[in-house]
Amino acid sequence: MSKAAQLRELLERKEIARIVGARDALTALLVEEAGFDGVWASSFEISASRALPDLGLLTMSELLEASSHVNRATSLPLLADCDTGFGGNINVVRTVDMFEAAGIAGICLEDKVFPKRNSFLGGGQNLEDPAEFAGRIEAAVRARSGSDFTVVARVEALIAGAGLDEAVRRAHLYADAGADAVLIHSKKTEPSEIREFLRAWQGRKPVVVVPTTYPHWDLAEAEAAGVSVVIYANHALRASVSAMRDVLGEIRVAGGTGGVEDTIAPMKELFGLTQVSRWEERSA
Repeated sequence: MSKAAQLRELLERKEIARIVGARDALTALLVEEAGFDGVWASSFEISASRALPDLGLLTMSELLEASSHVNRATSLPLLADCDTGFGGNINVVRTVDMFEAAGIAGICLEDKVFPKRNSFLGGGQNLEDPAEFAGRIEAAVRARSGSDFTVVARVEALIAGAGLDEAVRRAHLYADAGADAVLIHSKKTEPSEIREFLRAWQGRKPVVVVPTTYPHWDLAEAEAAGVSVVIYANHALRASVSAMRDVLGEIRVAGGTGGVEDTIAPMKELFGLTQVSRWEERSA
């Protein structure tokens, strides 16, 4: 089964799927090792790994290169975060061509004006004209060479404070344009907006959620409410920042690494993750 077909199966199955954000290939390996269903190539994580804010600064080629590294490292299907699509319809068409050719399972496009701002930043959340964005979704769907390649439309109306009715209206427009699923986003600290959307949506298409600000929503409750996929979008990156800061601080204070060696991964583990023995066998 192709990775695109795997992702489509995750969206359409009854059991809720869980995918995790990855900024690089090593993170993707750890996501697969942990037993998750798929990988999210997060523009936030990829930007942060380059010490850049998530403000639409990365080009399509930069996100494609990072996503391709992640995709090649794992057998899991990859959904790539492609921000607003890098331009107009013609840019979206090229994005689909390039990401599909790289073997990536699908892309997600969000309905904000370029350059977008990260959804959790205050102010400046400017929505794209819904008809204009629906045209981009339609262009993306027409451009794919295989029907399994997934196009997810990310609805930012709740983030921008435009309300439930506008979120539902936009989601239906994007579904009419051919989107395979919708990602509904909220920055509330509890999932009330998401539940309201799901009740109004009535399961027309699979729904993806990103519970960054409402982390205590029980997975079984989300599934019962009609969620198809949960994305844990940035937790691996945030965990690594905390861990690295703690270890580096201890090394600086102690004047050596003796105190941290028992708390960090041994070199042998990194050799295993990067398959040193397999590569040495291939070079013999």
